[in-house]
Amino acid sequence: MRKNVFLFIVMAVAFSTISTSAFGQKLGYLNSQEILSKFKEAQDVKKQLEEINKGWENEALNMQREIKEKSDQLEAQRLLLSETKRAEKEQEIQVTYQKLQKFQATKWGPQGDALKEEAKLLQPIQAKIIDAINIVGEKDGFDYIFDTVTANIVYVSKGQVNLTERVIAELEKNAASTSGGSAK
Repeated sequence: MRKNVFLFIVMAVAFSTISTSAFGQKLGYLNSQEILSKFKEAQDVKKQLEEINKGWENEALNMQREIKEKSDQLEAQRLLLSETKRAEKEQEIQVTYQKLQKFQATKWGPQGDALKEEAKLLQPIQAKIIDAINIVGEKDGFDYIFDTVTANIVYVSKGQVNLTERVIAELEKNAASTSGGSAK
């Protein structure tokens, strides 16, 4: 058992040494969340977004209070109101509730103002971060820099070869030879 573990470790070290020296690639990584949390301009934008969001939350709370007040008022007067007047009050509550739902969807929905505002305010910050990554990558001779948060490559040196077209050509060549063989 010890012999197998030792052999595995020796092979792993040998492989890692061969693979890094054979390709000679310099890799780096970063944590984009940490960058955003420590970059002052990003912190300022976060505070600005929180203030905007707080204003919207207050508007939503006011609408919720209005709905509660109208509902409480209706319950207190229910026995005194005519059927028509009661239906009218219930309709008012329903309209206010729908207004609240529309407001919430407009502000916090998938295409809501909160996401649009965040994208608008963070875009210049992200551009600065990308510029800084490119400068560090070029200056320090990195071939690739990865973001550990998104698992994306955020920098590729200019000297790297894009193999996309060669891979597509190989796939097409293999597809042609496969279809040619099956036609026989």
